[in-house]
Amino acid sequence: MTERLDLVIRARRVVTSAGEVACSVAIAGGQIVALESYDSSVQADRQLVLDNDLVLLPGLVDSHVHICEPGNTGWEGFETATRAAAAGGITTLVDMPLDSMPVTIDVPSLNEKAAAAEGKCHVDVGFWGGVVPGNIRSLRPLLEAGVLGFKCFLVDSGLEDFPPVDAASLEVALAELAPTGCPLLVHAEDDETVAAQLVPSGPSYAEFLATRPKTIENRAVEVVVTAARRTGGWAHICHLSSAEALPLLAAARASGVHVTAETCPHYLSLTAEQVPDGATTFKCYPPVREAANRDALWEGLAAGVLGLIVSDHSPCTAEMKHLDDGNFGAAWGGISSLQLSLPVVWTAARCRGFGLGDVARWMAEDTARLAGLSWKGRIAPGYDADLVAFAPDEDFTVEAAALFHRNKVTPYDGRKLYGVVRTTLLRGETVGGSAPAGSLLRHPAAANRSGARP
Repeated sequence: MTERLDLVIRARRVVTSAGEVACSVAIAGGQIVALESYDSSVQADRQLVLDNDLVLLPGLVDSHVHICEPGNTGWEGFETATRAAAAGGITTLVDMPLDSMPVTIDVPSLNEKAAAAEGKCHVDVGFWGGVVPGNIRSLRPLLEAGVLGFKCFLVDSGLEDFPPVDAASLEVALAELAPTGCPLLVHAEDDETVAAQLVPSGPSYAEFLATRPKTIENRAVEVVVTAARRTGGWAHICHLSSAEALPLLAAARASGVHVTAETCPHYLSLTAEQVPDGATTFKCYPPVREAANRDALWEGLAAGVLGLIVSDHSPCTAEMKHLDDGNFGAAWGGISSLQLSLPVVWTAARCRGFGLGDVARWMAEDTARLAGLSWKGRIAPGYDADLVAFAPDEDFTVEAAALFHRNKVTPYDGRKLYGVVRTTLLRGETVGGSAPAGSLLRHPAAANRSGARP
């Protein structure tokens, strides 16, 4: 190899798409340029030799994160969220278009969000645009300005400035986006079914769960599948918690409908039976369901019906969680888990016979594909040198106070987990210092039009 290298990483276990191998990863200009044998004579300005208890993973890509800045930075901000992401082995995240002020539904609001993020990000950050009633003409300009795709709700989001779309508007949006190849991410809960439920109140988790039955998700998934079939657009189901919807998704995919789906660490690790009354840190929409449902979601991952695992990091202040009175009806619905996603998933996956290659596919390769980031999510030549040195057999106990999230509110506090992130590299450089080195990512089509690298 004649090219001058910046870094060579030698590891006995490197997770690639072809499986785990012992090799040397050659890096130049922030990219992986070659995978050589472990004992290769390849030289570089720097060399990192991993201990035998460490595994080299691709940096994770979390395509579902609510950062809340600008406007609600007291909930979470770019500096704290990206620092937490780096500590958890996440090197790229994509920010959701709501929970910030303004919401990202047109080019001016996108520019405002990008300005708020500039210079604060410890990892790379991209943005989803929002689909709301009346903004269909803003979608193409948003894509040209660099968003990676779009997100909508079929149910009240809880925010007046991000209202839901109906079935007809969903089809219009999918038809508009179909020629672009970009996904439309859908919060799939049925508005009419939700409206027919009693309003939850008080500390009983069982009563709260009863107000959000699986039929709410199942009916919404039917609507999404129908719209995707009619339009040929790419519909992506966000944070699926109802395993009853898996057969419908499997049948749709088998018939050629372009529909994909994700689930989250909390649905794969927590169960309704474990949630104490008043423990509002567990509240999210859709809710954490029963153990049998959790096990069926793992079967969906094994079968490939579910393809992605994302955090859906949805932070808020401690006061918004109503920790003092444990009122599930009044508490904010969202779980903070950005820094813990990898160990939470790995702890559950290793007990079910899955390997780190599976985890890398669910949390790096396929999430990068959803966001159109074709240069992220794999350890292979031509990909960004976003890498994680991971100790899979080392355990630790979660201390919420030690997390980098702005608000230290998490249902995992005190839980024993397996898998410790030792080092995170972004384009070949160690992340974790005081100087943020992350970049703001743009859709490849927008970058190509401007002549810039995405």
